[in-house]
Amino acid sequence: MSEYDVVVIGAGPGGYVNAIKCAQLGKKTAIIDKQWLGGVCLNVGCIPSKSLLKNADVAHTLRERSKEFGFSFENLQLDYGVAVKRSRQVSDRLTKGVGFLMKKNSIDVHMGTARFVSKNEVEVTLADGTKETLRAKDIVIATGSYASGIPGIVFDGVKVVTYKEAILQTELPPSVIIIGAGALGLEFATVWSGYGAEVTLVEMMPRVAPLEDEEVSNELAKALTKRGVNILAGTKVKSVKATDEGVEVTVANEEGEQLLKAAQALVAIGFKPNTADLGLEAAGVKLSERGFVEVDERMATNVPGIWAIGDVTGKLLLAHVASTQALVCAAAIAGQETHPIDYAMIPRATYSHPQVASFGFTEKQVQEKGIEYKVGRFNLMANGKALGLGESGGFVKLITDAKTSKILGGHLIGAEVSELLPELTLAQHAGLSIEDIAANVHAHPTLSETIMEAAHGALGQPIHM
Repeated sequence: MSEYDVVVIGAGPGGYVNAIKCAQLGKKTAIIDKQWLGGVCLNVGCIPSKSLLKNADVAHTLRERSKEFGFSFENLQLDYGVAVKRSRQVSDRLTKGVGFLMKKNSIDVHMGTARFVSKNEVEVTLADGTKETLRAKDIVIATGSYASGIPGIVFDGVKVVTYKEAILQTELPPSVIIIGAGALGLEFATVWSGYGAEVTLVEMMPRVAPLEDEEVSNELAKALTKRGVNILAGTKVKSVKATDEGVEVTVANEEGEQLLKAAQALVAIGFKPNTADLGLEAAGVKLSERGFVEVDERMATNVPGIWAIGDVTGKLLLAHVASTQALVCAAAIAGQETHPIDYAMIPRATYSHPQVASFGFTEKQVQEKGIEYKVGRFNLMANGKALGLGESGGFVKLITDAKTSKILGGHLIGAEVSELLPELTLAQHAGLSIEDIAANVHAHPTLSETIMEAAHGALGQPIHM
C-alpha cells in the first residue's frame, strides 16, 4: 500500500491542476487516470477542436471569400485529414506538457481505473490487470463526465457518433445532422460547414445557443444560416436509424414530422457524470438526483476527507470552472481560507463562427429579477479592427444596474469576442462600475474598443454610434 497526503482521481483540467496546487502546498500527492493526462479537454475536447476551428476558418475563407481578399484558385484542394493531424499534434504537445508538470511537482502518476474501497483507500487496476492500493487522508474526485445519449438511439461510432469519434475521424463527412445546438454542436457545425459539408442543426429548444441572451442567439442563427447551415429549432428528435447509406433521423415540430437523411449524425445534447463503478457507495459519498457528486462551497462532499471538482459536481461543466474549483479545493485541503465561486459570473465562450462570449445575467433574467437596468450596445460594424479583419458582424451588449452602475452581465457575438471577456469579468469581480470601463483607455484600433463603446452607450453617451 502506498501512502499519500492527497490522491486525485482524474487528470483533466480539474484533477491535474488540483494535484499541482496540493503539491505546491506541501502535500505528498498522487494522481490517477484510466486513459490520459489532460483529460477530455486536452485530448479530445476544447484543445483539438480549436485547432480544427482554425483550419475551418481558413478553409471557409478560401472557399467562400477568396475574391474579397484577392485570392484565386484553379483547383482548390482541402485536405481535412491534415487538419485532424495538426489537431492531434497540438493535443499531444499539451498532454506531454502535463506529464512534465507532474514530474516537476513530484506528483506520482498511476495510470489505471480507480475505485474506492473505503473513505481513505482507493484501489487502482492497472492496464495489465495488476492492482495497487493507495491510501490518503484526502481524496479528490475529478472524474469528469461523458456524452449523454437519447433513449433508443445506439452509438455505433461511425454513423451515429459522440464528440469523441467526431473529433478523431480523419475523413470529412459530406453531410451531417447535429442533434443539439449548444456549444458542442455549434462548434462542430462551424468546422464541418467551413469545409463545405452539408450541416443540419436540430435543437429541441426554441433557438440555437438556448442558454445565451436571446439577441445573441438570433444573431448567431442568422450568421449560421448565411454560412449554409440548416437550422431546425423547436424540433424534437424521435428516432435515429443507421442505414447502408448513412443515417435517417425522424424529427417533429409544430409543422409535423420530417425525415432527414445524411451520412452521419452527431449527438451533442449534454453530459452525465462519471460516477459509476467508483465505489462511492463504499465511501458513503452522497449524489444528487441527477447523479452528480454534491459538494459545498469548499468542494467538500458529505464525507470528511473526500472532495469533488469539475464536471462530476454538475455546477457548470466548463474546463476553467474545473480548474477554479481545483484551486479552491487545494486551499481547503491545506487549511487555507477560501472564497465561494460565483457561478453566475463565470465567463462562458462558444467558439463558433462568429464566436459567442458571455457572463452574468441575460436581459430576460434581469427582468425576471425585477432589477432596474440599462443596456449599452455597440455593433462591430462600427469598429475599425473588425472591418479590417473582414469580420464586421455581431455586437457587444452590456447590462448594468441603473442605480449602482455595477455590471450585471455581458453578451458578445463576433470575431474573437472570447478574448474580450477578462476585462469585463475582472471589472465585475473588483466591483468596478460601467463608468470605470468607459474611462479606461483602450488601444486603437482594437476589438477591445467595442467594450468601451458599449460602456459609453450604457451611460447614454455613445461616441461612435
